[in-house]
Amino acid sequence: MGGFFGVVSKKDCVFDLSFGTDYHSHLGTKRGGMAVYGEQGFDRAIHNIQNSPFRTKFERDVEEMHGVSGIGCISDTEPQPLIVRSHLGSFAITTVGRINNADALVKLAFEGGTPQFLEMSGGNINPTELTAALINQKDTIEEGIRYAQTMIEGSMSLLLLTADGMYAARDFWGRTPVVIGQKEGAHCASFESSAFLNLGYDQERELGPGEVVFLTSDSVKTVVPARDEMKICTFLWVYFGYPTSSYEGVNVEEMRCRCGAKLAERDQTIADSVAGIPDSGTAHAIGYANSTGIPFSRPFIKYTPTWPRSFMPQKQSQRNLIAHMKLIPVDALIRDKSLILIDDSLVRGTQMRETTEFLYHSGAKEVHIRTACPPIMFGCKYLNFSRSTSEMDLIARRTVARLEGDKADEKLPLYTDPDTPEYANMVEEIRKELHFTSLKYQRLDDMIEATGLPACNFCTYCWTGKE
Repeated sequence: MGGFFGVVSKKDCVFDLSFGTDYHSHLGTKRGGMAVYGEQGFDRAIHNIQNSPFRTKFERDVEEMHGVSGIGCISDTEPQPLIVRSHLGSFAITTVGRINNADALVKLAFEGGTPQFLEMSGGNINPTELTAALINQKDTIEEGIRYAQTMIEGSMSLLLLTADGMYAARDFWGRTPVVIGQKEGAHCASFESSAFLNLGYDQERELGPGEVVFLTSDSVKTVVPARDEMKICTFLWVYFGYPTSSYEGVNVEEMRCRCGAKLAERDQTIADSVAGIPDSGTAHAIGYANSTGIPFSRPFIKYTPTWPRSFMPQKQSQRNLIAHMKLIPVDALIRDKSLILIDDSLVRGTQMRETTEFLYHSGAKEVHIRTACPPIMFGCKYLNFSRSTSEMDLIARRTVARLEGDKADEKLPLYTDPDTPEYANMVEEIRKELHFTSLKYQRLDDMIEATGLPACNFCTYCWTGKE
């Protein structure tokens, strides 16, 4: 996926920029980058952070870079920020999102006068460079950003830094957040609302869908007003978001606790303890435990000093190895116990099956699996949060295909409805395949209710195939 952070200040901003960017490291572990503007113009640094934390890679840059404004990013795809020189002047740009119609937009850019693009490995074009090219099709940066947002199919939030200040733009449908912070002599723009709290900033406001603002150290000016319709990604609360952050005024940790309580309301399972898969499943498990009175425990502890997040490696075998190696069992909390284990989601099923087998090997008597969201039926087409190359990688889709054969696509709606016998049969087949004692998924209506926001504000495509 990825995240970004930007600062405009009356004094050197590199300290704030580096730590604000570092606070987005949970959103990706492939590349990190910073670009600043100061007396010497633009300066930039980009590093591979797959095998070393952002802070470690950028220690020397933080000492050597100087500027009163800057943007930084954590990216799981392309190297960024980019520094661009065009008829609109020089600017630095970083993005979070996904472009589904890139080929058509590249052709359009060529027709509009863009002479070339740099190819990345695999022949792909950097989405951030393509976004910059779209912006440069217009006579002003404001017009260019609005044009890019309306032309891109998918989503695209961005920060654009000029000599005079910084533009912050939330994607057209508001699928990802952009939050503005303020302290004396400085403003910041951030993906995560908690990224600036320890830097002395107070939250000023969140941008609305499609809104574009221009920030200086003294002011925040709306240059493109927000749209009324929003389709924010529900997975921000369920999984991606950091527990200390809030989106649309709803804290991630609080929502997860309510989500776990909703799971408990529909469950009568008796067990010795409730546990969450660290880290995103922990708050869901606490909510479940508080609601049922079943004790919360940590039967295995995540070893965080050296192991990265398990979904980041390219190969599934490497992801599985890391997922296994980073969880260390506590025998006294596992042996001869009946456990309820809560995870944020069940995607491919491989890691959860291995975790369950690991618990049985460690002496667990029963392992009841609960997931904090419904069965995932469709790969996300709006954000880069999945490495799946096919929807048949999803265990729910594979199960439906096995049950229905050639009629699987036609009958999918029956399997997304938790009140149908088809849905119950699918869940039971998944349970048997993964060797769980029992399996229950969160209902979509309960998950949305746990946010406290109107259902029409959310994108639920990965569960329903509908926005």
